[in-house]
Amino acid sequence: MRTRPTALSISQARQHLLEYGDCPAHGMDERVARSWRRSLAAGLLPDARLTDTEHANAAELNRIMASGHELLTHSRPVMEVLFEQVQDSQSMVVLADARGTLMHTLGQADFLQRAQQVALSAGASWHESQRGTNAIGTALAEACCVEIHGGEHFLARNEFLTCTAAPIVSAKGQLIGVLDISGDHRSGHPHTFGLVNMAARLIENRLISATSARHVRLHLHARREGIGTVAEAIAVVSGDDAVLGCNRAALDLLQLTLADLGVTRLKSLLDLSLDTLLARQQRRPGEPLLVHRRDGAPLYVIVQPATEALRWQALAPVNAQLTLRDDAGSGQSADALAQLDTGDPRWRSAADKARRVADKPIPLLIQGESGVGKELFARAVHDSGPRRAKPFVAINCAAVPENLIEAELFGYAPGAFTGARRDGSPGRLREAHGGTLFLDEIGDMPLPMQARLLRVLQERQVSPLGGGPAVAVDFALMCATHCQLRQAAEAGRFRNDLYYRINGLTVQLPPLRERTDFAVLTQRLLSDLNPGRSVHVARELLARLSAHAWPGNLRQYANALRTASAMLEPQEACIDWAHLSDDLLEDLTVTPASAQQSHTKLSAPAAHDAPQSLAQLSQAAMQQSLKDCAGNMSQAARHLGISRQTLYRRLRSTSYPY
Repeated sequence: MRTRPTALSISQARQHLLEYGDCPAHGMDERVARSWRRSLAAGLLPDARLTDTEHANAAELNRIMASGHELLTHSRPVMEVLFEQVQDSQSMVVLADARGTLMHTLGQADFLQRAQQVALSAGASWHESQRGTNAIGTALAEACCVEIHGGEHFLARNEFLTCTAAPIVSAKGQLIGVLDISGDHRSGHPHTFGLVNMAARLIENRLISATSARHVRLHLHARREGIGTVAEAIAVVSGDDAVLGCNRAALDLLQLTLADLGVTRLKSLLDLSLDTLLARQQRRPGEPLLVHRRDGAPLYVIVQPATEALRWQALAPVNAQLTLRDDAGSGQSADALAQLDTGDPRWRSAADKARRVADKPIPLLIQGESGVGKELFARAVHDSGPRRAKPFVAINCAAVPENLIEAELFGYAPGAFTGARRDGSPGRLREAHGGTLFLDEIGDMPLPMQARLLRVLQERQVSPLGGGPAVAVDFALMCATHCQLRQAAEAGRFRNDLYYRINGLTVQLPPLRERTDFAVLTQRLLSDLNPGRSVHVARELLARLSAHAWPGNLRQYANALRTASAMLEPQEACIDWAHLSDDLLEDLTVTPASAQQSHTKLSAPAAHDAPQSLAQLSQAAMQQSLKDCAGNMSQAARHLGISRQTLYRRLRSTSYPY
């Protein structure tokens, strides 16, 4: 920790700056002095009153969150751990993007109230040109970890803060964000500088690991036990031996500069070729290998081979394929569930629970409205578990005719019935042996078939129609339904004993209208529907789309975006009102209040007209949720995907920046 200047030296330096346009050569940290000069050159004055023009509106913030999704996803878990270390010191943890716009904050309520008075909240810009000298803006400008204490802030209104910020850089050295701890200047801790810097390095390592699935990744350290720690070096290598990217530790360890990336071969750095490393690692997976740098220095390395990008099935009737980017993920693990995680807390909670039982003999029941992606979720659970290399057999119980479902499930002997195959059929249950059986819309299964299925689940044996010996089966069981099976069982429409057999763990997937990651989902769908093009939705339209009920959920929304994308001219990149189908346009031009009450239709707005504000739409959604929940604040908050405290706070104001 550097020696902080005294209040007197800061006051004298500030007076000198205002009188002569420069800082004195002594008494001030040189980085702070440079920042003061930049702040003055930007037209700022220490006592000037700020306007609110530097705060992003709701649509802009949604776009920022969508474009910075990977940074946010991989930073959040680190920020939560970091906040645990400082939560008793009147401090908050802040994440900003490469332009200094705040994306996410964690802090105690009493300090957050003071912080919000100086715009330390999501959507605010802390770029030097707008906020003067501050840790976030100055870390961006100086491209290094900085501490700004008390009066070193250029604006007098920020002098109650002490802030430490570290830049977050990509594997190619691009500055992509800033991690910051801001607190009361009276409670600054000497270890904060190292803590923030280490946390930023950890985020960088997580990002590199998550975004390099198509390339070989080397984890290196001078000591064997250093691999897997925050201090490890990570290098990304292409199949033809080119070093494509490195974290900062790898640049130092391999004696490289950013200019060397993409043009330097691994064989010029180490005494073993990439092919040799891969072959040895395959023989001893997970064990560090001893290699030597070209100057003879010993290093230990673990080689992570390239993996193919995961794909997901589009939720549309035409079964088009939407491909996830390799750099998507929840930040918790690089499995199939993580690849689908776009930030909604309720979806993530369901995934976390399912992930914990994926390797256990516990049946999974997935509930949710039609179109929310229950089969997609089930397939991701399968692909995230130990049976991933075995079959995933999906059966839609509502789509198979009642007179054929028994043969479909249990198989049949040759000649068991008219029209049967000559050589019989093993049945879908036997096809799932060793893997996963997924029964979609199990609530629509006929009662007689429920009894036979229950017997199979109890005995783990299948007897085909028409006779023949029983065959043992072993599969993980997942079921899904759009109805509430408990109520169906109580009403006698579903067997109680089968319900308790398949209900080992129940998870509820949220409908699209209740998800908090709408902007991220939109951008991901558009990226996959328009490969090679950068397509986005106009911000006013995105606000109205996010407030729509979407009875068909993701399946309906993917279809709508596919149609709108097809309406774009070759030179267009922005989806607006004119690109929508007529039926969706009509639905969207009904305000939430009138849609709930009288379904009165409004005329379609012109492309340049802004629909009802997002704040008003959100307020209406909260009021409607409270009405639906009979005033139960906790239940309404769960439906909205926010905390009870957040619901209380937002209801007190009709103009919060959502």
